[in-house]
Parts: sequence; structure tokens; C-alpha cells
Amino acid sequence: MVEMVNVRYNGTGQSKATNALGQRPMQARAYAARSAQFILLKAPPAAGKSRALMFVALDKLNHQGLAKTLVCVPETSIGGSFRSTDLKSYGFDADWQVEDRWNLCLSGTEDGSTAQKVKAFSEFMQSDARVLVCTHATFRFGFEAVERAHGIAAFDNVFLAIDEFHHVSAADNNRLGEILRQIVARGQCHVMAMTGSYFRGDTVPVLRPEDEARFKTITYSYYEQLEGYEYLKALGVNYSFYRGQYINGLPDVLDTTLKTIIHIPHRGSAEAFGEKNDEVGRILDLIGEHIGVEEVTGFDLIRTADGRVLKVADLVDDGPEREGVKAALSREIKGLNGKRDDEADRAKVDIIIALGMAKEGFDWVWCEHALTIGYRASLTEIVQIIGRATRDAPGKPKAIFTNLVAEPGVETAAVKDAVNDMLKAISGSLLMEQVLAPNFKFYRREDGDIREPITDDGQGTITIGIKGLMEPPTERARDICENDMADLMATACQAVDVRIVSPDTAPEVATQMLLTDIIEHRYENLNDDETEAIRQNLAARMNLLTLARQEAERGFQEAGAPFIGADQAGGEVRRTDGDAGQADGNDADDDMRAAPNTLLAMVRRFINVRELDIDLIDSVNAFQECFEVASRSFDAPLLSQVQSAMVAMRVQMTEEEARTLWPRIKRFRAQEGREPNVHADDALEKRMAEALAWLKNRKAQTMREAAS
Repeated sequence: MVEMVNVRYNGTGQSKATNALGQRPMQARAYAARSAQFILLKAPPAAGKSRALMFVALDKLNHQGLAKTLVCVPETSIGGSFRSTDLKSYGFDADWQVEDRWNLCLSGTEDGSTAQKVKAFSEFMQSDARVLVCTHATFRFGFEAVERAHGIAAFDNVFLAIDEFHHVSAADNNRLGEILRQIVARGQCHVMAMTGSYFRGDTVPVLRPEDEARFKTITYSYYEQLEGYEYLKALGVNYSFYRGQYINGLPDVLDTTLKTIIHIPHRGSAEAFGEKNDEVGRILDLIGEHIGVEEVTGFDLIRTADGRVLKVADLVDDGPEREGVKAALSREIKGLNGKRDDEADRAKVDIIIALGMAKEGFDWVWCEHALTIGYRASLTEIVQIIGRATRDAPGKPKAIFTNLVAEPGVETAAVKDAVNDMLKAISGSLLMEQVLAPNFKFYRREDGDIREPITDDGQGTITIGIKGLMEPPTERARDICENDMADLMATACQAVDVRIVSPDTAPEVATQMLLTDIIEHRYENLNDDETEAIRQNLAARMNLLTLARQEAERGFQEAGAPFIGADQAGGEVRRTDGDAGQADGNDADDDMRAAPNTLLAMVRRFINVRELDIDLIDSVNAFQECFEVASRSFDAPLLSQVQSAMVAMRVQMTEEEARTLWPRIKRFRAQEGREPNVHADDALEKRMAEALAWLKNRKAQTMREAAS
């Protein structure tokens, strides 16, 4: 198993503190924007998005004159998060009240036919009731019915809240996206969109740029959330590879002493080796001996080899017993004082096995390990799954996400697809690293600049100076650099293939050609300066941590291992005298505040000893480094096989790659006094020779065409 990301945090407790209105920091930030007509809230799981919506909705209804609130969630299980809630006892001026019949997710209406759902939706719109909770699907069907009967004006003066907003897309065939565009274009409805991962599983943007420009964006980062926790202080992202059936690899990654959610592969995927309930049975056999079923909850009771009896919740079996299992999982065990009994609630269940469930909106605070089997093409799904383990709870110092994936073995029919899937899974760790790191901002640093090369505002934003950096020349470019980097990073991770990680691929192919292509396809009508400024900003965010790691590996041993954050055996966060969770080896003359996680500590040390410039940023390929780290877990035959497959699958030379390599070819000729050799042992020199041959051939062809 290879650990790709491991970060730690100070655990200040601030993200759970409340103000005089009973609002946590993220909720207060969202409430401060309550006067905006269109609000886009980006915040991680467990940040309190549902209650943030309640605060804003009550202000819209009670003080801004709106008549109704429609809350739309992707699945019925999430509807419980929007049930009636006491807010006045904590300082707010009103309680959140939803009549039982109008929370369609809890009333049973959502379990009925489409006609029943549409009827209930239409009746609400004609009633005096103020709040409705329904699924995305019911809203789509209900909107169409009401629009046909009364016109789109029926939704004027309504506050529409869409939870898990990444289900929307700007594609013409996304009905929820089409409805939203109609509502925004009309301009008579207020909208609040909420998501924990503002990028989709595909390459289609969530909103069209002209629509997104109308939204007030509120961002609360993973870094802010985890830094402000009380108990959870470290998070790791791991990858492990298996041969044959995935059950063969489970013993290496399943620690039954950790509270674990196991997501088995999607049906029809290459990793699924049998009928779903048979696979669950194999997993239970691996854990231990099945000795019965707990009558009250429906949980399976498994005795392990060391005598422990574990409670396992099976959410894969879709028989009638599953509803009882789901109800038992959602039922919090409380003590005599009416508050959660931590010891009893933690002991309620040990392992959950799920298929297509227990992801977005699923709340099990005790989860310490999210174990996902099989490749997930959607990075959004990965982020949602990781979110199941990142809730704060007593006795939970570290959380882990592990992706157990198949080796692209010789028996694989589609070797190319298997290798590319593996690369996409590995490159997803780059995205998670960005999600978990502080918010990096960059400025152009000039000679003699008196500003500090790196500053920390203490609220999750780190500002770094880069020589030669092209700063965004327009407001639009600045907005993209401020708000869209995670989405662009996700797109880059999904675009990675063997060409990008191949050893004969120059870093510029990834940092310049790939990123420029992504930006140009994502945004229309950007000029060259805007595109290049955005590209440089994205490359800096993507490559900064890679550069810092490379520098540490070249001799900065005092920085420690770049991903050390917790004791691997005991799971306890390592502490230094005086400051919990702070990295060792801080220089005495360093007056910057103590770095709260190892990523930041590593970057700080790197900036202190190296002058960062844009050429240095463009000189590394973060995707190659990811592959190199992951490949350390491969044995020699597998590594040789993967490398052979990558060579065989290498794409033909394109004009864009040849022109990207041209400056490097010129430098090579100047330094070596010769042209690169196509027969060279060095893979990059060989590729440059191929590019030079291609350019010469193209020039000759152009001259022949001109002569004729």
C-alpha cells in the first residue's frame, strides 16, 4: 500500500464554535451574504450547510418578503437534514419549521409514484405553506407540471435551495440545469446552491460562465474545516493494488479495529467478480465467523479470529430488511441528559458495507476508514466518499481513505484502458492534496521586492511571490484564479494519460500544452494573456507541493518525511513539545506562525531556501511524480509490464507537442553542441529527436507546397 497524501492540522476547535446567533463560522459567512439573490455555497461535508440554508431561508421568508422555500436534495435520506430544527434556543430569531406533510422525504411521498409526488408538489405551490423538502427528481417533475398549469411566473418570489449542486450541469441534456437556467434568466426567484465538491464526475461544467457570474460565491475550504476541528487532526489518502479478485487484496487494507465503510464495486465494472450479495458474504467470511443477526438493528454479528464480536451493517442487500438497517444507522443513541452517548453510539456498529449508498449526505461521525474498491471515474464521488470519514468525533485522531484497485495485469483485455484508469486514480491524489491544503494565492515578485516571499493570514490563505509570474490582466481572469482552480485541477486529473506520465514526456507538455488546452476548452473568448495568466496560476498550484517535495528529498532532512502526520501503527497524532500538531525542525529565526500541517511546513521551508520563478514551476510534471510514488509499491514484473504498455501506447507526435518541445530542443543544441539523438538512452532526448524530425519534415512539406 502506498500513502499518497497525509496531512495534519492543529485542531483549534474554531470551526465548531458558534456566534451569538448560534452560527458556526461557515454558517455566519453564508448568512452575511443573505441579501444576494443568487448564492453559491461551497463547503465540505460536516461544515453545516443544511443549517446555513435554514438561516438564509428564514431571513428570505421573514425579512425579504419571499413567499416560499423549496429545498431540493439528491436522495430521500438527505431530506432528514432539513427537518424542523430549534434555532431560537441558540440565539437566532426564529426556528426552522417544516410541516411533516411537506417534507416529502420523510412523509413517505417520495416512496410513491411520480404522479403522487407531482400532486403533492403542486398542492404545496397552491397552499399557504412556506417550506417544502423534496428530491431533485420530484422538483424536476413538479416544476414541469406547475409551469404547464400556471406558467413559470408561479415560481416568482420563491427561494429555491439546491443541495449537492454538482448534480447540475451546463449540458443541454441536464434537465435540472435547464430549469435552473430558466429561473436565473427570468430573475424573479432567489437561489441558493450548496455543494461539497464543485466539480462533476465528467468534464461538463456545473454552470455556464454567464450564469455563474450572477452568483455570489461563498467558499469554506476543507483546510479551514479540518484545521478548526477539536479531535480529528490527520487525514491520509492511500492506494493499494490487488491481483485477481479484489477479495485477495482486502486483508492488506482492511483493519477491523477501525470504524470502516467499505464501498464495493459498481455492478458491471471489471472489479465486480460475482453477484453482489455473494461478494458481501465473501467479505464477511474474511472478517470472521458469522454468529447471527442483531434483532433490534438487523446488523450481522461477526466473531473475529481474536474473539471480538463486530457489528456489520449490510446496505448492499436490497431486501425488506435494509430499511430497518438504514433506520438503525440513522438513529443516534442518547443518554439520560438527552445528548448523544458517545460511547454507546460509537459501539452501535463497526463496519458498513455499501453499494451506491453511504456517500453524499450520509452521516456516520465515527467513520475512521473509507475503503473504496475499484476505480472511480468520478473524482466528485471520491471526494464525497472521503467526506464520510472527515467528521469530527471524540477518540478519532486520524481518518483514512483507501482506494483498492486492480493491477493492470497481462490478463487484462484492454491494457490501455486499465493503465489509464490506474493513472487517473493515482492522479486523483493531486486533487485531494489541493482540496486539503491551504488556499494558495500568488503575486508577481520583482527584483528588490520588499514583500515577504510567503505570508500566512492565519485564516487558511497563504500568499506566495513568484518571479516572472503573469498576474491576471482582467477581472474575469482574476475571478477564475480565485474560484475555479479546484474544478480546473479536477479536469486536468481526468485528462491524464500515458503520454503525460511517460518518462519521455517533457514537463512542458503537462504544464503548458495540457493546461492551456483545458483552459481554452473550458472558457470561451479568453485572450492569450488571460489564458496564460490562468495557466501559470494553475501550474503553480499544481506543482508547488511537488517542487517542495523534490527539494526535501534532495537533502532537507530536517523537514522530515513530507507526509508524516500520524503514527502509522497507533494512529495517534505526533506532537512536539509546546505545540500540538506542529512540524519539527522549525528555524529559530523564522517568525512566521507555526505551520499547521506538513504540506505547509514543507512549502515554507522550500520558499525559505529557493527563489520561486515561473520557469521553475514549469520545469516539473506533478503527474509523473504521482506515478513514480505509486509505482514504488509495484514489484519488478508489474512495473516492467506497465512501462512496456506505456511505451507501446505512446501517441504519435502532434504539432502542438512538437512546438512545445522546440524551446527545449534549442537549449539542448546550445548546451550539448549537437542535436538530440533518436537512438539515445535518455527517453526525453529521444522524444526531442522525434519532435525535431517531425518539425523538419513539416518544414520541408510546407516549402514543397509553397514551391508548387
